[in-house]
Amino acid sequence: MTAMRFSSGDPIVDRRADYADQLGERGDIEAAIELLAGALELVPAWAAGWFRLGEFEEAAGRIEAAIAAWERALEIDPADPMGASLKRDLARAEPLAESMPPAFVESLFDQYAPRFEAALVDALQYRGPQILLQRLIANGFTRARNALDLGCGTGLMGEALRPHCTRLEGIDISARMLAEAGAKGVYDALHKRDIARLDLTCERYNLIVAADVFAYVGALEGVIAWCRAALNEGGMLAFTVEAGEGDVVLRESRRFAHGRDYLAALLEQAGFAFTGIYPCVVRQDRGEDIRSFCVVAGLSPLRHDREGDGEAHAAA
Repeated sequence: MTAMRFSSGDPIVDRRADYADQLGERGDIEAAIELLAGALELVPAWAAGWFRLGEFEEAAGRIEAAIAAWERALEIDPADPMGASLKRDLARAEPLAESMPPAFVESLFDQYAPRFEAALVDALQYRGPQILLQRLIANGFTRARNALDLGCGTGLMGEALRPHCTRLEGIDISARMLAEAGAKGVYDALHKRDIARLDLTCERYNLIVAADVFAYVGALEGVIAWCRAALNEGGMLAFTVEAGEGDVVLRESRRFAHGRDYLAALLEQAGFAFTGIYPCVVRQDRGEDIRSFCVVAGLSPLRHDREGDGEAHAAA
């Protein structure tokens, strides 16, 4: 079970929900469903309880009942901090979501912030910042006067990028992640914003990076258009994504994967003069490599890729 716990406000109901979790962990799903459904009769407006009931119904193989429970959670709390819409759409034959609910992403990373780096770097062998910087340098990057780290998290990308830029800013939706990043002292400014819903300001950048961030955005048309408008002439954009088939696919992990052709066409349409799309492995999950792409795009003609082991798509 993956739901984040939020109290029902009733201690008796919370105890019953905890016991339902214990039953579920022991494999007695039917008993867990019966107990939690009874608790929800006492607090029918408890969105987190409906979300958990949906997870139990899914484990029991009753997909329609699971979808109904997640839709009930959404009716109660449309902000969707638990990601019920993602679970619902994954259960359907044709997923509908094109992005993650901002409240879900914010809540997820607020809770994750204190242990984020240990889990990502030590347990998942995360190498996103190193891969991005390597590919940027291979494509002619030397130094940025003004750089922006989209979805900066705790500042792992910022630490790698700081020696290569004069001014470095970071944006993230999670206040707790920003607090961790601020403690590193590598950013000149940090901003709490949703990168999927950015407004264009007068600020312009020579470099924009997004390390392992677009997996939480889904459809990238809006954020790529924003990046193009926010770059100075000759600027560069670099990001990593999970590699997928087709255009945008929502995976069971509740992360989005993006196809090579989708990325190449999107960046060309946005007005980038070149795009290099390089297969890589940014991290692992349960001991398995997660196939990914490192993408470098620029507003000037293609630089020479000195490593020569990737595939580049030059825009017409």
